[in-house]
Amino acid sequence: MLGCNCFVWSRVTDLIQPGSDYFSLPDPIPHWPQGSGFATSRIGLGELEVCQITRFEFVWGCNLSTDGKRGVSFYKPISIPDGFFCLGHYCQSNENPLRGFVLVAREMTTQNSSCYNMPSLSKPVDYSLMWSSNEGDDDESFDGCGYFWLPQSPEGYKSLGFVVTNKSDKPDLDEVKCVRSDLTDTCEAYGLIMDIHSKFSKIPLTIRNTRPLHRGMYGRGVSVGTFFCGYSFSSGEELSIACLKNLDSDLHAMPNIDQIHALVTHYGPAVFFHPDEVYLPSSVSWFFENGALLYSNSSSSTGQAIDSQGSNLPNGGTNDGTYWIDLPCDNNRRQTLKKGNLESAKLYIHVKPALGGTFTDIVMWVFCPFNGPGTVKVGLMNISLSKVGEHVGDWEHFTLRVSNFSGELWSVYFSQHSGGEWVEAFDLEFIEGNKSVIYSSKSGHASYSRPGSYIQGSSKLGIGVRNDAALSSYCVHSSRKFEIIAAEYLGVKEPCWLQYMRKWGPSIVYDSRTELDKIIDVLPPAVKNSMRNILNKLPLELYGEEGPTGPKEKNNWIGDERW
Repeated sequence: MLGCNCFVWSRVTDLIQPGSDYFSLPDPIPHWPQGSGFATSRIGLGELEVCQITRFEFVWGCNLSTDGKRGVSFYKPISIPDGFFCLGHYCQSNENPLRGFVLVAREMTTQNSSCYNMPSLSKPVDYSLMWSSNEGDDDESFDGCGYFWLPQSPEGYKSLGFVVTNKSDKPDLDEVKCVRSDLTDTCEAYGLIMDIHSKFSKIPLTIRNTRPLHRGMYGRGVSVGTFFCGYSFSSGEELSIACLKNLDSDLHAMPNIDQIHALVTHYGPAVFFHPDEVYLPSSVSWFFENGALLYSNSSSSTGQAIDSQGSNLPNGGTNDGTYWIDLPCDNNRRQTLKKGNLESAKLYIHVKPALGGTFTDIVMWVFCPFNGPGTVKVGLMNISLSKVGEHVGDWEHFTLRVSNFSGELWSVYFSQHSGGEWVEAFDLEFIEGNKSVIYSSKSGHASYSRPGSYIQGSSKLGIGVRNDAALSSYCVHSSRKFEIIAAEYLGVKEPCWLQYMRKWGPSIVYDSRTELDKIIDVLPPAVKNSMRNILNKLPLELYGEEGPTGPKEKNNWIGDERW
């Protein structure tokens, strides 16, 4: 057949054998404490029960580099339990070890099943050929021929994924199932997996991951793990496939309190602070007991002492500028409080459902009484700022995402000032079994998965604020020093200070331009204008600090982390 050329690639042939190149955590997953639905391998979504399949059989691959790493492979799920049905195929980049999932589903008999007089699952009525490598040029980029099929769903049903074959024949109608529309939710495409452009094919193809459009603690969209492909992609466009929806209002697959303790004990990361860190973390109670004061725009300027539990802080309301916390006026006490107290430090944990309750997000908050000044990198120059970047009351976090099917750690979100990134488990650094490592940056306390110097700004131009992360003896082991402060689905009693919705530090306006202009003034005339242009590209937070808010005021408390 024209355009079909076999490309011999050892990793592809290895992956045909199930289990040959799959990622697994350093240590086996333990037996979790008893509970209702957590880590039982199956989750009820109302009229459907789903199972997470992580074992695959290779179908077809596309390599866009000679080493085979810049490419993508497509798989069908295998070892599907009896009575369950495939909803779509899986794909991932060849740069990473094989590690992902797709959901398979079966119907459950419920009281509401007969309301629609339609089964929950139905076979497609046909398939549409979306793309074929048979249209490509005569080269060795493709491992044989690949055909991409979109299931055509019956009226009242939706398709949840594509089917890939290495033959031109249409797939069997029993290959996948479509799902009744009321049991689905809107999904969106994100994160480019591969763009097969015109150099490799006459008809280009864009392949992306999918995720529920509605995410966060109250989102009911369930990720199926399938991919989206098309000739072009526009942000916000309605996709031809959907995701599932969890109609189980009780979220039975979420962990109970004993299981949460077991998860944190097993997976809780070791948080390392920079060896030159001056502003270390502390517990909230230590911060209050050692001189933090509550100020109000309607009270005296001396401030009010805060009890160790924060019970005299104003609860509720909004961040309206009426109240704020600050350090004591006495300089000795201020300096003591700024430096924190590593011995008292602990991780404050918020547990919430993710992806419709099929995953659990364990959000770990770390509190530092003070955020230190920044260091600006401009090319080869490092400029230490004396005040810019400082503020009282620094709340930072990272998030562990755990599969509710198995209790397996899936990924970790590293919060980094106004942004952050998800890091898959296979890219984490582990210590003591399945405990990952978190590196907290010097002065600013952003979280990173590896030691190094990170630039907040333009790393391409080499300008921005430095975030230096390194191993040291300053460490907090979250698996041993933690407190569960919130889990709304369990009704966990929250500490008083968590209800304080105002600022944990005063607002500051930095005179950063004056400080930076003094540095520019000593430079040779020939480079002054260029340096001013570069400094204008620095992050906006250098020029002012509104005063940090507590965990409940952050967008991720209810919403999903930024992807």
